[in-house]
Amino acid sequence: MHEEDWGLRKLAYPIQKKSTGFYYLIEYKVEGNLINKIETEFRRDERIMRFLTVSLDKHAISWAERRREKLKSKSN
Repeated sequence: MHEEDWGLRKLAYPIQKKSTGFYYLIEYKVEGNLINKIETEFRRDERIMRFLTVSLDKHAISWAERRREKLKSKSN
């Protein structure tokens, strides 16, 4: 599992009369049947205005791994 706090950002469009929000990236690997349970919990959490769940193909996975390595080397 990999997590990144992207901080306060301007939203692409207003949501509930708000123009900014905190962005957070979470990468995880789970069985397909657990996705619905996770999304249900996101919907129930009133702090989460929007979320997006995507499945990464092999190219996106390798790009994400390279990106994490760059971030790791910058923080050291």
